[in-house]
Amino acid sequence: MGSPLRIAIDGPAASGKSTLGKRLASALGYLYFDTGVMYRAVALAALRRHIPAEDADRLTDLAANLQIDVRPPSKDDGRDYDVLLNGEDVTWEIRRPDVDAIVSVVASHPGVREVLTRKQREIGERGRVVMVGRDIGTVVMPDADLKIYLDASPEERARRRYLQRLGRGERASFEHILEAVRERDRLDHGRAVAPLRPAQDAIVLDSSELNAEQVFQRALALVRGYAKSSD
Repeated sequence: MGSPLRIAIDGPAASGKSTLGKRLASALGYLYFDTGVMYRAVALAALRRHIPAEDADRLTDLAANLQIDVRPPSKDDGRDYDVLLNGEDVTWEIRRPDVDAIVSVVASHPGVREVLTRKQREIGERGRVVMVGRDIGTVVMPDADLKIYLDASPEERARRRYLQRLGRGERASFEHILEAVRERDRLDHGRAVAPLRPAQDAIVLDSSELNAEQVFQRALALVRGYAKSSD
């Protein structure tokens, strides 16, 4: 069988999922798919249609009627993938600050999550994908070939975000970032639908004391171990 065709990476905010997902996908020649971009696409569509982020019913209907796809990058402009909204390339537009401000609320609605889970699963079924999110191994791809749950302490995750913002020349408060990380954890763990938790058969990697290279090497060893056991 060789390498796992579908790899799920879950974990809390700022645990390093995106960094790991990108590197694994690049090393394997797979699609890197951060499922959060789908919620961002719905948030962008909601802003364009002036639908409040709190309107669960209208947002669920909106999500159901949108065509959202994620494909390998078509341009060499720093993107990790193409995000298509009804055929329109919105890869960079979904990163707008006004999208940032509402995407967590949009993603909290059970109806929206149910609709987008189906769309995410369809992409996963194509295979050769590293899918990153908070409910991939438990809900979206419970039959993924390899499941990794990447964790780190709230303090370490806040420290990474703090340094990241300072590195971009932004003003930042470690205390405020730590508070935001803890609040995001509370929301993610306490969701009525698809709460954040490791799948029973996930391999948990705690990156609190590891750098990005060490995390990548450990994950790559898991991929190689899967391939060896499948031969």
